[in-house]
Amino acid sequence: MKKLYEKSEITFAILWIVIYTVGMGTLQNNFGLDSLWHMLGLIVISVAIFLFVKKNGLMGKYGLAGWAKNSKAMLWFIPLWLLSCINLFGGFSPDHPIPGLIYAAVSMALVGFAEELIFRGFLFKAMLKDGSVKAAVVVSSVTFGLGHIVNLFTGHDLVETLAQVVFAVALGFVFTFVFYKSGSLLPGILAHSFIDVSSVFASDEGSQLVNLILHIGIVVVSAAYCLYLAKRVETPAINQADLQKGSVSDPQ
Repeated sequence: MKKLYEKSEITFAILWIVIYTVGMGTLQNNFGLDSLWHMLGLIVISVAIFLFVKKNGLMGKYGLAGWAKNSKAMLWFIPLWLLSCINLFGGFSPDHPIPGLIYAAVSMALVGFAEELIFRGFLFKAMLKDGSVKAAVVVSSVTFGLGHIVNLFTGHDLVETLAQVVFAVALGFVFTFVFYKSGSLLPGILAHSFIDVSSVFASDEGSQLVNLILHIGIVVVSAAYCLYLAKRVETPAINQADLQKGSVSDPQ
């Protein structure tokens, strides 16, 4: 893995995307979200990518070395916390009995960690170094959102899946901008994990009109926050260094 990483960070990122989507999609399709095997698969992937980052001294590069030092400029991430509560607006109604509920909750917490490190860490940083920041933001965000199409193969209907894709793309832009402008992956990991864990306990009985309004609200808040971050928040040194290597300019 280290040799592949040193040769091409983009290829390394794509390989992890394939491993994650195929591996976890297969486990979820065969055993279910609330299965022990699905949880163990996520533990293995999460530990593997964390140990790779830790062993190779990449904690700072991938935003795992500490919290953002510019929290005030980031508005203390309040828009991110608001978006992370979206699943709770319809109330609570857990779908899985214990111990499946525990397996599902742990799995969803690990999904937040693994997906942020793979999509925002590996993929975004690889593209940030080798291409323009706009392309890096768009590809990282859209790829993350489109990855949710695999839910079609796990029993979700088309309309529900498309709504999830729109939701994920919007949040993908927020997560990417938060990492790019703060230099820390931790806020995104916490918010992402909370969104996914809360989905296990959330009620699915909301009306289509309410769901439509919520999704419009998600897009509006996401767009406004991303514009604010792009225009008003200075890019930290760790990401400016990547921009200089790629000979591109900050979109501020």
